[in-house]
Amino acid sequence: MKVHTSETAVLVVFAVTLIGCILAGIPILAALALGYLIFFAYTLSRGYTVRDIFGMSWKGIKTAKNILITFLLIGMLTALWRAAGTIPAIVSYCAGLMNPSVMILMAFLLNCLVSVLTGTAFGTAATMGVICMTMAKAMGCNEILTGGAILSGVFFGDRCSPVSTSALLVSELTHTNIFDNIRLMVRTAIVPLILTCAFYGVCGIAFPAAEAGNLSLTESFSGVFHLGLIPILPAVVIMVLSLFRVQVRMAMLASIMTALGVCLFWQHTDLFLIVEILVNGYQSPDPSISSMIDGGGIMSMVRVALIITISSSYSGIFEETGLLNGLKSKMGSVSRKITVFGTILMTSMVAGMVACNQTLATMLVDQVCKDLEPDQQKFAIDMENSVIVTAPLIPWSIAGAVPLASVSAPLVSIGAAVFLYLLPIWHLIVRARKAV
Repeated sequence: MKVHTSETAVLVVFAVTLIGCILAGIPILAALALGYLIFFAYTLSRGYTVRDIFGMSWKGIKTAKNILITFLLIGMLTALWRAAGTIPAIVSYCAGLMNPSVMILMAFLLNCLVSVLTGTAFGTAATMGVICMTMAKAMGCNEILTGGAILSGVFFGDRCSPVSTSALLVSELTHTNIFDNIRLMVRTAIVPLILTCAFYGVCGIAFPAAEAGNLSLTESFSGVFHLGLIPILPAVVIMVLSLFRVQVRMAMLASIMTALGVCLFWQHTDLFLIVEILVNGYQSPDPSISSMIDGGGIMSMVRVALIITISSSYSGIFEETGLLNGLKSKMGSVSRKITVFGTILMTSMVAGMVACNQTLATMLVDQVCKDLEPDQQKFAIDMENSVIVTAPLIPWSIAGAVPLASVSAPLVSIGAAVFLYLLPIWHLIVRARKAV
């Protein structure tokens, strides 16, 4: 099948419009809404009615309903983990492990830990990422390497946390079990993780820090929170339930209830204040730590929920109109030349350049490549090892630009995010060897 001229034209117009909006500083939501109007006009020109188009859009949105419900829980969970002192306790204890010789390595590992706990790259960058960069600057560490280590770490957990929106999105798109996916994600990441640790460890020796830092996070946090082991319980609950493969939303609810108890009986937080925190997120009464700890809440998930909603409406239109069929028909011949995963990886890079965000890039890859791999479990892992980690490597994509801006790291730090390069390369090698 040849790609119809009108299909090619509308895709080119969409890509140029989206990239142009991002480069012009127009918010991604506005850019995606404009993209929807482009596809809406194209579908009208194909003879569909307005009612048909809204029906297609709604069909696509319905595929994401479980994700949207989970987003609600994630907003509540991340807010209560802050209010309960869960994140402050873990962060303050781990920060004590840092010293100049291993600062870059620890920046990677600590951001891995927090991103696994929170499931959000942006949230991790705004908390542990800010802390690590602050300490790195105080120690005189290389800011490009530190920024790369932070970017690698925040997407380590964004990829394989049971509360990660991207992991949930992939599991929903492929109709797979998220805990089975996580088990396989961990297995495929072992070698890249070891190599990444070795790289950042060597960097710490090759580019030694100038002096020891002097940042006491425990002292800062203890002025607002009662620390100790009790605040860590909400994190322990969700990790233990995840190990027993309890359904992710039930695990989140259990952690939310545990955090609620810690807020009430350990932190002595007023019940009405807790309700406000659940909706609007946590705000520290101490301005000196607010930049490190504020966030979460249902309202914090509205933006990403809208991105998912608009992107899902695209998928409904693509599915019904066959807009991407021309591209899909070419994927089979390409995969025979560069392997299935090679094709998925190539598509991921192009999708990331066009979509400028991880969510839409993931949905585009699913639409174009899902017929290449009949085993949905393998396809899920192929996506986790490609589009999920390559999206932040696109300089104009919000996936990587926002976390780096959050920690005040230079954009060239993308080049030092070695885990995000090693993971797809290693998976490509492994998949190619198995195909022989």
